[in-house]
Amino acid sequence: MNDAAPAPSSVDVDRSGEQWWKTAVVYQVYPRSFADSDGDGVGDLAGITSRLDYLAQLGVDVLWLSPVYPSPQDDNGYDVADYTDIDPTFGTLADLDDLVEGLHARGMKLVMDLVFNHSSDEHPWFVASRSSVEDPKRDWYWWRPGRDGMAPGTPGAEPNNWGSFFSGPAWAFDEATGEYYLHLFSRKQPDLNWENPAVRAALYDVMRFWLDRGVDGFRMDVVNFVSKDTALPDGIVHPGGRYGDGSPYFFSGPRIHEFLHELHREVIAPHDRPTMVVGEMPGVTLEEARRFTDPARREIDMVFQFEHVQLDHEASKWDAIPLDLRELKASLARWQVGLADRGWNSLYWNNHDQPRAVSRFADDGDHRVPAAKMLGTVLHLHRGTPYVYQGEELGLTNTSFDRIEDFRDIESVNHYAEAVADGADPERILAQLRERSRDNARTPMPWDDGPQAGFTTGEPWIAPNPTFATINARAAVDDPDSVFHHYRRLIELRHTEPVVVHGDFTLLLPDDAHLYVFTRRLDDVELLVLGNFSGQPRDVPLEDARRWRDAEVLVGEPGTPDQLHLGPWEGRVLRRAG
Repeated sequence: MNDAAPAPSSVDVDRSGEQWWKTAVVYQVYPRSFADSDGDGVGDLAGITSRLDYLAQLGVDVLWLSPVYPSPQDDNGYDVADYTDIDPTFGTLADLDDLVEGLHARGMKLVMDLVFNHSSDEHPWFVASRSSVEDPKRDWYWWRPGRDGMAPGTPGAEPNNWGSFFSGPAWAFDEATGEYYLHLFSRKQPDLNWENPAVRAALYDVMRFWLDRGVDGFRMDVVNFVSKDTALPDGIVHPGGRYGDGSPYFFSGPRIHEFLHELHREVIAPHDRPTMVVGEMPGVTLEEARRFTDPARREIDMVFQFEHVQLDHEASKWDAIPLDLRELKASLARWQVGLADRGWNSLYWNNHDQPRAVSRFADDGDHRVPAAKMLGTVLHLHRGTPYVYQGEELGLTNTSFDRIEDFRDIESVNHYAEAVADGADPERILAQLRERSRDNARTPMPWDDGPQAGFTTGEPWIAPNPTFATINARAAVDDPDSVFHHYRRLIELRHTEPVVVHGDFTLLLPDDAHLYVFTRRLDDVELLVLGNFSGQPRDVPLEDARRWRDAEVLVGEPGTPDQLHLGPWEGRVLRRAG
């Protein structure tokens, strides 16, 4: 089958005939950091359930829950030791059932995070797999002998030269059996072998388990990595690199479309309720995304791609460069146009793997509030499904850590250790971490200005962002001009203005280095979306400016002296009909 498209067939729709996720807004919760109900310093399911009225007030439709499965927590839950239970840190299956019930009672849905490229090395499958080369589950993971002529376990004897995303080689040596296993991430996250049909069948059973408990869909972590070139060839070592780049051999590998179509056929299609399946796909191209999300192919509903968040750094995410707005506009517009006639995209600035957008792309100082509003306006008015990451609706900023001991993220800690061991200046590496570490997104949700930001009555697993005294949910809900209420308006527009969901997209002023301007049009309704990505007031130089001077302002304050004048970091949406 490979890349051949399956025969066209019907698409899962809700009772209104609409693919429900097209009009939805998703809110991502990082459970460890959202709300702690028992005072142990770690967020949990009961804490999330206690805050559902807050999410209902915001108006979101879907809660995406990062992993809550039993896990050694080497990578904060993305190392799963049991796919069909809840880690005691987060609660019980009964707590999960309560969360599902609470969401459904409020008209919301639950999307679970599935980590199917790899498991924990403490998962019973891997424990069996490494127990003997003869074990029936040996082929459930990628095991290989060392290079010919080299002593196993010595540097350079790995089966190939690939590097791990979390530093070091992508192979770990197992002394007991004398072979290596592949781990694209932590050595405690061995990669599952999807070439084995028994592996796929077991994973499909996992999905059925959660669907039977009322879960409404899945966000599938790095799912385009699950098909690998079985030859596992060496990768190119880029200048300055220590390891080979294996991505050409596992980014959207040779059987990925076959695997995802099979998953849909076996799990999603027979299910009796509409679902939402999102594929997180680092490195996915636009053409690949069109195939993955083409409804006729019956693979997944939308992609979660990274092109736009890779424009402000060089080869490494740690080597930041200033964002060129023209490049950002070109990238986002290309995806808008490329998926216009088929497929669907996820829209986001923030998630658990990205630093805070208002600090990264805008101004987290004097103009933090208008800048956070403007970023939300520009994003939510694109075509696709918007994602709000916890705290984004407050305009939450990056945090401030003084020492390496303050960080918790394995990627950050490993980068620091490796770079300093290679002779880098520790202060320079700390500066990189402060700007780009994933821990910026993982500080506790600031609920109020009380002790520990209202997140816990105990000692939090990671320090709260010191800004919680002024940036917190209670203050935002009480302030009608807050970022929170701005996001409520943006979400309401997606629910009530068909042009936001279905309208055509046209980028204007592509060469302007400071203004992000585009239109959305459906039938006789047209929206003009304006974003000022600078700290200076700016007039929007449109050739047809006269058409917009008396337009209705849907989002933002009326301009001065006209609708096409923007203050620093200001966003605005205008509407005209006819």
